[in-house]
Amino acid sequence: MRSATIRRKTNETDIALTLNLDGSGRSDVKTGVGFLDHMLTLFAGHGRFDLNVSCKGDTNVDDHHSVEDVGIALGEAFRQALGEKKGITRYGSMLLPMDEALVLCALDCSGRAYVRFAAQIPSQKIGTFDTELTQEFFLAFARTAGVTLHIKQMDGENSHHIVEAMFKAFGHALGQAVRVDPLRADEIPSTKGVLA
Repeated sequence: MRSATIRRKTNETDIALTLNLDGSGRSDVKTGVGFLDHMLTLFAGHGRFDLNVSCKGDTNVDDHHSVEDVGIALGEAFRQALGEKKGITRYGSMLLPMDEALVLCALDCSGRAYVRFAAQIPSQKIGTFDTELTQEFFLAFARTAGVTLHIKQMDGENSHHIVEAMFKAFGHALGQAVRVDPLRADEIPSTKGVLA
């Protein structure tokens, strides 16, 4: 089973996270940041990952540490669950519409961390959520997982729709990339022979 359990404890957050790459999209997410809970639930459902997350963080300060550290923990879980990445498709992409919003997500489980985040989210807040934390989450994930990640907003006016489209597209693209290709189930998907 391609799965991982992560425990991350700092002076700012205490996180327990379990991930099954070959799940059915079931999730139980309690990060203390309501909007992030909603986004990760959508991410797991659209990627068909089983995901449980519990985070106790210093949200009395703000949500930054919790959002960033959950991204780190999720990236670590993907890195561990993928192991040497034998048999995976490696690449994934999705152009996802969410009402008036349109978002492209493309990624490579290359072992090389890189993020290109091109978006103009109109409002600074979605409820109590700071929209600038969206990019922080994706940066934390990609750096820890070793993923090349491109997220580009093609259209959109409603901040909630734009960010939701990002997380749904991210789930679809990552689900595609980590899926095992039956034609190459025993191969590392690189002419170098290693993805690191």
